Amino acid sequence: MPFQPRVAILIPAPDYEEKWQPAFARKAAALTAAGLIVEQRVWTDPGDLTGYDLVLPLFAWGYQRDVAAWYALLDRIESEGLPVVNPVPVLRWNSDKAYLAELGAKGVAVVPTVEVDALDDARLAEAMAELGVDEVVIKPAISGGADGTHRVAPGTPIPADALGQRRLVQPLMQGILTEGEFSLFFFAGKFSHAIVKRPASGDFRVQEQFGGRETVWDASDAAQRLAAAALAAAPAPPVYARVDMVGDAAGTLHIMELELIEPSLFLHHAPDKGAAFGLAVYGAI
Repeated sequence: MPFQPRVAILIPAPDYEEKWQPAFARKAAALTAAGLIVEQRVWTDPGDLTGYDLVLPLFAWGYQRDVAAWYALLDRIESEGLPVVNPVPVLRWNSDKAYLAELGAKGVAVVPTVEVDALDDARLAEAMAELGVDEVVIKPAISGGADGTHRVAPGTPIPADALGQRRLVQPLMQGILTEGEFSLFFFAGKFSHAIVKRPASGDFRVQEQFGGRETVWDASDAAQRLAAAALAAAPAPPVYARVDMVGDAAGTLHIMELELIEPSLFLHHAPDKGAAFGLAVYGAI
């Protein structure tokens, strides 16, 4: 009988509100088809992981709400030498969006970003002046699912949850309102598929819980080259990756973020329905 590795997929805590089960079913089906045995472990209390051939943090949703626990888990995985993909250095690097500055320094086109240690009216005004805009998006450096992400127009007070906190300040990219946000997916370094996510009318957030919707997108060569350049800056080659990008007012694409920890992979839009994903994970064991 062929060897069937056991894989632990880290899942959200029981009180996490987003619906993760449908996406889990698609990923689990792809992994099972590749010959893996899939089991669930809650990321906040996973118990003994030493018996698994691989640990996948694919549904560690909510880690941004308990950052200390998340980093402690990464430390534990590293200290116990547990096999994990993506590798711990990649997971740790991707946890904090300070990596955007690193990408920019390497010549990768990223959404212009000003990091503020403690946001207040004066620092917000300085950031707007530095960016040369009067409407911005502010977000935590460690975030997910648009948690703590706000659109701030002139005269709008700083939201209470952001006041005095470390925040990233970015211009409101006009492309998000006109064309949407593009996501490209790579497995074992090879491009798989792409989608475009559009926000609901009157919103700028593209996530499903805010009314966002997605369709298949025929990714241009330029978009694929930009995504590949961004991924090349990671501490190690990621086994799975989602690259989010958005256009400016002129249509030029900029990296919004890299999703190398627990991305929705939209495998139902992949031509092979996730076969390449399953094989990439199997090949990492």
